[in-house]
Amino acid sequence: MKIAGWILSGLIALFLLGASAAPKFLGMAAATDAMDVVGWPVKYLVLIGCIEVACAVLFLVPRTALLGAVLMTGLLGGSLAANLRVDNPLWSHTLFSIYLGVAVWVALWLRQERVRAVFPLMREGAAR
Repeated sequence: MKIAGWILSGLIALFLLGASAAPKFLGMAAATDAMDVVGWPVKYLVLIGCIEVACAVLFLVPRTALLGAVLMTGLLGGSLAANLRVDNPLWSHTLFSIYLGVAVWVALWLRQERVRAVFPLMREGAAR
C-alpha cells in the first residue's frame, strides 16, 4: 500500500510542478488564457505557481504531508470555485479539482498509517 501511495504522490507532484506551476512561471499561453477565462489578473500567475510548489513540497515530505494535503485541498477549492463561477465545462474543468483532491487524499491514506487510523475503510472487529 505504501508503495502505491508514494507512486500516486509522485504523479500528483509531477502534475502540480510540471503541468500546472511551470506554465505559470514561464507565462505560457495555457496559463495566461486560463486566467483570462476565470477573470483573474495575470499578475497572480507567479504567486499561484509558488503556492502550488509549496503545497507539493509539503505534501511530499512525510512530516508535513498532512499539512500539504490540507493546503492543497484549499487551493483546489479555490480552483473549483473559479471554474464554477464562469460556468466552465463541468466534467473536464470544474470537477478536475475534485478528482485531484480525491487522489491527494487517497495517496496520503495509502502512505500513512495515522491517516488510515482516522479514516478506516472498515471498523475494527467488523465482519470480514
